[in-house]
Amino acid sequence: MTKVLTDARSIRIKGRSFLAVMLSPDLPIDDWLIRLDDLAARSAGFFLGRPVVLDLTDLQIDRPQLKDLIAELAKRNVSIMGIEGARPSMLGTGMPPALKGGRSASDIEVQANEPVDPVGKQSAAEPRPAMQSIVIREPVRSGQSVIFPEGDVTVIGSVASGAEVIAGGSVHIYGALRGRAMAGSIGNASARIFCRKLEAELVAIDGVYKMAEDMAANLRGQAVQLWLEDDAIMAEKLI
Repeated sequence: MTKVLTDARSIRIKGRSFLAVMLSPDLPIDDWLIRLDDLAARSAGFFLGRPVVLDLTDLQIDRPQLKDLIAELAKRNVSIMGIEGARPSMLGTGMPPALKGGRSASDIEVQANEPVDPVGKQSAAEPRPAMQSIVIREPVRSGQSVIFPEGDVTVIGSVASGAEVIAGGSVHIYGALRGRAMAGSIGNASARIFCRKLEAELVAIDGVYKMAEDMAANLRGQAVQLWLEDDAIMAEKLI
C-alpha cells in the first residue's frame, strides 16, 4: 500500500563538521590501555563528551580483539564514533562505522539520476579559504572549550584549569595557561603555542602531547613559546 504524505514540509539535511580525537592503539593493547588510563588520570574529563575516532591502521588485531578493545574503551567512557583503517571483515553489527580520509565528506550524496547543480559542483572544487583567526576577549573558564580548526586562537585573558583551547593554527594566550592548549590540531606542524604564564595541564602541537610533569621546571610560571621540532615539543622563555 502506498502511503500518502500529508505533511508537505521537507526534511532538512545539513552538513556539519566536528573536531574528533584520533586514538591510535599499539600492541600490546593492555599496555596501551594502561598508558591511556594514565593520560586520563592526569587530564580528567579529557575524553568526556568528545567524539573519538579509532585508528587501526597497521594494528594487527582480529575482530574479537577489536570488540574487546571497544568494550574496554567504553568502560573508560570513551565513545568511539567511527573506525578508520580497519578491514571490512573486522566490522559488523553493533560496532562503530568505518570512516575514511580523516575529514568528513559531504553529508549529501548526489544520486546518478538526480540533476547536478553546476554551481554547487564548482564550489566543491574551490580551494579552502585562507586560514583565519579568532580573538576571545575574556578568560576561558574551567569546563569551557574553545575549538577553532580553521586557524589561530588568541585569548585576551587566562585559560583556567579544566578548560581547553584547540586551534588548527597557533594558540596565543595573553594570560596564564592553566588548562590545555592544542595547536595545529588538524595537521599543522608549524603551529606554536604562546602564553604569558605557563602552568598548563597539557600542551599539544600537531598531535604530539606533553603533560605538565614532562615540562621543564624552570619554565613554570614563565612567559613561554612552544613549537614542534622532530616530533618533540620544544619550549623557551619569551624575552
